[in-house]
Amino acid sequence: MKRTIEKLHREQVEKEEYYSKRLDRIKSLSKSGFDLRLAFPLENCLSRLEELIFRLSKDKKTEDKTTGQLEVNAEIMAALQEMKAVQAGTVKALQAVTAALLDAFGLTPGLMDAKDREWDALGNNHVGMIFKSMEWRVDKLAAEYEDVKLLMRSFLALEDGLGRLRAVLEEKKLPTPRQVAEILEPLRDWRYAGFENRFRGGEGDVRRQQEDYLALFPGGGTVLDLGCGRGEFMQLLRERGFRPVGVDLNSQMVGLCLDKGLDCRQGDLLEELAGRPDGTLDGIFSSQVIEHLPPEAIRRLIELAYQKLRPGGTLVLETINPLSVFALVHIYFLDMSHRTPVHPLALRFLLETAGFQAVELRYPPPLEEERLRPLPPADESASILNRNIDSLNELLFAAPNYVAIGKKP
Repeated sequence: MKRTIEKLHREQVEKEEYYSKRLDRIKSLSKSGFDLRLAFPLENCLSRLEELIFRLSKDKKTEDKTTGQLEVNAEIMAALQEMKAVQAGTVKALQAVTAALLDAFGLTPGLMDAKDREWDALGNNHVGMIFKSMEWRVDKLAAEYEDVKLLMRSFLALEDGLGRLRAVLEEKKLPTPRQVAEILEPLRDWRYAGFENRFRGGEGDVRRQQEDYLALFPGGGTVLDLGCGRGEFMQLLRERGFRPVGVDLNSQMVGLCLDKGLDCRQGDLLEELAGRPDGTLDGIFSSQVIEHLPPEAIRRLIELAYQKLRPGGTLVLETINPLSVFALVHIYFLDMSHRTPVHPLALRFLLETAGFQAVELRYPPPLEEERLRPLPPADESASILNRNIDSLNELLFAAPNYVAIGKKP
């Protein structure tokens, strides 16, 4: 919007400058017409003509009519010629001024339109800024509300754990490390769940981002969501007639899924996948998970996925795109639990060597607002600089995520 306003402002300034030049032209022509009237004073011509006519009428009463009338007639003709010249010059000046005025009047609607469009853009930008600010506040409040719900869940789990710990102590026994870990676990899970709420976006945003993935799976099948989080994709699957099953290590996330009536359990992703019978799943989905795993675990996940899928089944893995510097700086390094940035070609190689066929890499549109803007193509230097800008944009602001899709033959 800022660039649009700047462009409209430039257009309005250019039209104002051109309009000002036309007005200066009108002033110049008016001054020229005034000077012309000084050179041929019409008032003097009329006074002289009046005097000559008076002399002519006087000469008619005298005896010397012929000589006097001829002289006066000659002078009258000269005065009339002089007046004609004054009139022609004045008309010419008036025509030039009139044409300039019509030209200026013709420019007026364009100038007013340019001003109106600039003011509309400024007004819309102001309104847009207000709505954007309101949207940001609403999103912030929604994230804080989710944080409060998760915190209340953690407090309830903590209360239950402390009650069990108290019972152990009342029996004069020492609690086991596992019992202590069970008390601390909800608090640790709450912290990461709150981090996801704040930085990954609301559930509506995630659902919109993941809707396109539904078409990748055969209709009505069983799809396992590894690292299902709050269950956004599981809800989409259920709404489209699939049988979604989810697993997540975070107890808070699992609790949210269970509250929505989703089939979800807490556990390790690889253990859950390994415990599934071979060839029983129609699809396996995982979004923003493999970057949390070490390389060997990623390889193992892909191999297990191939075993557990039935023929024709689909594996879909979404992760952060390390080919985008923006994504690395603002997304990958933001989350300190990330372990491995996965190059798209490396992930495709892992899928292909595990047996998947027709492996495909898909990228969302690149970042637009952050991209460097090219220069107007004035000369070869600008063309060279623009090619360099394009190369920088591809490196800095490529798609922040990508998805790898593999089919089991």
